[in-house]
Amino acid sequence: MSENQKLTDVVMPQLAESLVSATIAKWLKRPGDKVEQYEPICEVMTDKVNAEIPSTVDGVMAELIAEEGQNVSVGEIICRMAVAGGAPASAAQQAPTASTAASAGASAAGGDQSMRSRYSPAVQTLAAQHGIDLNQIQGTGMGGRITRKDVLAFVEKGGAVAQPQAASARAETPSPFKGLPHADPAVTPEQYIPVQPVPERNSGLHMSAPPKIPPIEAERGERETLIDVTPLRNAIATNMRQSVSEIPHAWTMVEVDVTNLVLLRNKLKDEFKRREGYNLTYLAFFLKAVVNAIKDYPIMNSVWAVNKIIIKRDINISLAVGTEDSVMTPVIQRADQKNIAGLAREIEELATKTRQGKLKLEDMQGGTFTVNNTGSFGSILSYPVINYPQAAILTFESIVKRPVVINDMIAVRSMANICLSLDHRILDGVICGRFLQRVKENIEAYTLDTKVY
Repeated sequence: MSENQKLTDVVMPQLAESLVSATIAKWLKRPGDKVEQYEPICEVMTDKVNAEIPSTVDGVMAELIAEEGQNVSVGEIICRMAVAGGAPASAAQQAPTASTAASAGASAAGGDQSMRSRYSPAVQTLAAQHGIDLNQIQGTGMGGRITRKDVLAFVEKGGAVAQPQAASARAETPSPFKGLPHADPAVTPEQYIPVQPVPERNSGLHMSAPPKIPPIEAERGERETLIDVTPLRNAIATNMRQSVSEIPHAWTMVEVDVTNLVLLRNKLKDEFKRREGYNLTYLAFFLKAVVNAIKDYPIMNSVWAVNKIIIKRDINISLAVGTEDSVMTPVIQRADQKNIAGLAREIEELATKTRQGKLKLEDMQGGTFTVNNTGSFGSILSYPVINYPQAAILTFESIVKRPVVINDMIAVRSMANICLSLDHRILDGVICGRFLQRVKENIEAYTLDTKVY
């Protein structure tokens, strides 16, 4: 650092009123990197959501105080920035810290190589774009780890050893399941003859493309692969363990005839899409049925507080949204005050923000009852784990056509299962059975005259 520069501490900000700490998930800037004001320098993770920490000044990253995976309290120093007093910041960029240079020299000289085979998602993505074999690159990071700068330097030297076209060809390989018929009740039997590729069913929150392989950091041995537990995966594991260990789970299920709902949605979905610009999914109708049932049985909207049961007045629905490597639960606030079209809009917005990694902390807070749409993956039966500390979680399974008996006659109807996991400290079989029956009645009460606005 030159005489015209000074070190400025960057501390962990308070991302929310109740937040007291956060975990450094990934550093986006390294010592020696030039940083502009408001440019993200790292990703942090709380038990609710990921967020980016922006730089408060223009300068050069001088020192990383907190390590990736470390939990840092609000107000603690996470790094130091070299801020120019009179000389341009680029001068500091050209003179990285001595410790950084020393560690780079040690790695290049064949020192500690314990991290040599661990690649960050950014490095893997960059290597795939340029068709590079990472085994051919000498890492200058800690423990011989390959950094983005190492990959970019390798590219500048013309060191690509594979054809990028090969990677793109692999990415464009069609799914072996593409074009196969499935039990979509919205498709008539005539459309299956001959068998033609049919569009993927959009019944709510689901992955609209073939699942991607999540970018993971792994160390490969001769007979096994070691995968680093990310802060997000660790938070999910902690919450699930707490839910299972503290909440006595019980489980029940009912079968629902959704034939009228299928006809109603088929009648409205095209016009709704043209008018609103987003899909009218089955999940919006399901949520409305659940919310109306909770109004009749408010004990479902409660939490356990040792010597009291707290019933929440606001009905805030948590949606279980799956990404390639995690499950998030963004919240529809005051869902009881929204119509079916409003719920459809909330579903679209929250699902999009989740998969783009744009959820904010406030998007994850305040949930009182969780709904999951496992049927979008073809599931017909599931046993969900309660979203702690809520009292229950409900899943909607796949809609399939089945032969059922009506008035002693066999008919083909669109049927679906609804599965409920409950906290047996708060809820018992009678109340949950009545609640599920009310949800069933609400769903089966949909007709072609039902309004979505």
